[in-house]
Order: sequence, then structure tokens, then C-alpha cells
Amino acid sequence: MSKTVYDEIKNLVTEAQNTATKNIDTASVETVLTLMNNEDKQVPEAVERELAYIAEAVKIIVKTFKKGGRLFYIGAGTSGRLGVLDASECPPTFGTDPGMVRGIIAGGDKALKSAMEGAEDDFDQGREDLKEAGFTSKDVVCGIAASKRTPYVIGAVEYARSIGAKTLYVTCNPRENFDIPVDVAICTVVGPEVVMGSTRMKAGTATKLVLNMLTTASMIRLGKTYGNMMVDLMMTSKKLEERSKRTVMLVTGVSYDESAEILKNANGHVKTALVMHLAGVSQEEAKARLVSADGFVRKAINK
Repeated sequence: MSKTVYDEIKNLVTEAQNTATKNIDTASVETVLTLMNNEDKQVPEAVERELAYIAEAVKIIVKTFKKGGRLFYIGAGTSGRLGVLDASECPPTFGTDPGMVRGIIAGGDKALKSAMEGAEDDFDQGREDLKEAGFTSKDVVCGIAASKRTPYVIGAVEYARSIGAKTLYVTCNPRENFDIPVDVAICTVVGPEVVMGSTRMKAGTATKLVLNMLTTASMIRLGKTYGNMMVDLMMTSKKLEERSKRTVMLVTGVSYDESAEILKNANGHVKTALVMHLAGVSQEEAKARLVSADGFVRKAINK
């Protein structure tokens, strides 16, 4: 069995030895950092080469959301943690329901803090964890595996495909070697790591950038922003309260105290506050306009 795994990983880009850092163990701290920084500079370019595929994935996610479906990330180790991180940041950033974007990691929540490397080898558990999370054919799953080959992730993605759900995959190995049937594969080839096989480094950074794009672009397409400002906010913390006031001030030109009053009349919801003030309508009318405008503030104001 171990020889089979060896044969699978020996030719992976993410497991290759980086010729630029072969003598890093003898280098000064300054040189070590320079080498790391030079390698990290390659990451945005790798992501840029995949923009067309990322766009296709975003379109699938948006369509899924509009039909009441959800986005599920699933991965092991660093990949799983990044998925959980991106999912957990959507509610406070975009005011989404916590169930709209879900993150599942091999080994469960315990694996978020403690390494459970063996969990990634369980093909069947990936399927079972997706089932247990209530995944349906209306949802979309995004498998995350820098190496591509993680059995846990493949098991989950195969199950999703078998029930007719849309499937995405984020990996850091070349497209020409990608043989897993999915709707969209995103292959950010960042090259060998500074430390051989440590995919929490360049591969992890590339994955974080891609996941940021997937959810942020999707939320923008759902009307969660006004210009480049987050407006689907509720004042659930002091920071969000002040951010909400500042947003209303920037958009409308009112004073600090006026923004507080406007938000109070909108029950603390920024979108509603903006439409109420800029369109000169009641809270009820503002909410109705937002519904008919699919949540887009500009459309709701101009109705």
C-alpha cells in the first residue's frame, strides 16, 4: 500500500525538490527569507493563469446560491483548514447565513487545531462527512487538495457527482495530470515548495487567494456590496457598528450622528438604511425594493 502512495506522489510538482533552495539549511536568516520571498512572488502569477477557470467556478456558485443551494468546501490538513476559514468569514463579512458556505475538514473540528494526517486517507469518510452535513444535489462542493490525490476529498467529490451536484476542485498540480471528473478544476501550479512537500507554504497561499476570489466575487454578484463597500452588514459588534456608520457616511455624505440615526431607523441594516435615505422611502418600501432588485442597492435606489 505504501509503495502505491509513493508512486502516486513521487512525480507531483508539490512534492518535488526546489533547486533554488537545496542549500537553504546552510543559509543565513536573511538569505532564507529572501529565498522564501522570491518563491512567494510566483503565487499571484499562478493564480492569474487560472482566472478563466475561477470565473467559471464563481458562475456555478452564484447560480447555486440563487437557487437556494449552498457551497461546501472539503479538504484535509492545511487545505481543510483554509476551507473552514473562508467559510467562517462569510457571515461577518457579507451578512450571510452560517449555512450558506460550509467548511468540512477530515478528522472534524479537532483537526483544526491538531494535525490528524491519517484522516486524509479515508476515501469513504469523505463521502460520509458530506452526507452527514446534509449535502444535496442542489448544492456545490469544492474539493481542496494541493496534491490532487487526497482520498478523503476525492471520495466526497465523487459522491457529490453521483447525486447530480456541481463539483469544483482546487489543486496545485498541473491540469494535464488532473484526471478527476469535476465541473471545474482550478490548477494553480506554484512549483516546488521552499521546503520540499510543505504545502502550507506556496500551495497554501495560492489556495487562500483562490478561495477568497470564489466567495468574494460570488458575494459581489449577489449584491452584497455597494461599489467596493460591504453593505449587507448588521451591527453585531462595536467594530461592525462603527464600520456600518462609516459606510453610510461615505455613501450618503451625512454626519456621524445622522448616520447613527439612519441606521437606527433601519434596525441596524446598512442596505436598508442606504435605500431608505437615498430613495427617500420607508423601511418597508426599502426592504421591498431590495427584494425586487435581487439585493442590489443601486437597483433598489433607482426603482
